[in-house]
Amino acid sequence: MFILSLTYLKSNDEADRYMEPHMAWVKEGYAKGWFLASGRKIPRTGGVILAIGDRAAIEAYVAADPFTIHGVAAYDITELAVTTTAEGLEILKH
Repeated sequence: MFILSLTYLKSNDEADRYMEPHMAWVKEGYAKGWFLASGRKIPRTGGVILAIGDRAAIEAYVAADPFTIHGVAAYDITELAVTTTAEGLEILKH
């Protein structure tokens, strides 16, 4: 599993300019079966996405995020070897 932590490099106003294409990119990540959960950080300094899949594919996909392309946010990708989950969350062990 991967934790994709986005940190805004530009203002929230600038992030809002690219939010619609970013959210289309997020929805496509869900459609590919890679994204499991996502949301904004509080306070609003970026966001977090929980993902599964191949690291190289995830890294390439992150590079295609409109936030990345336009320098709005930087990603930190942390790989996590999940060994124990609550019932029903076994998909996190991929």
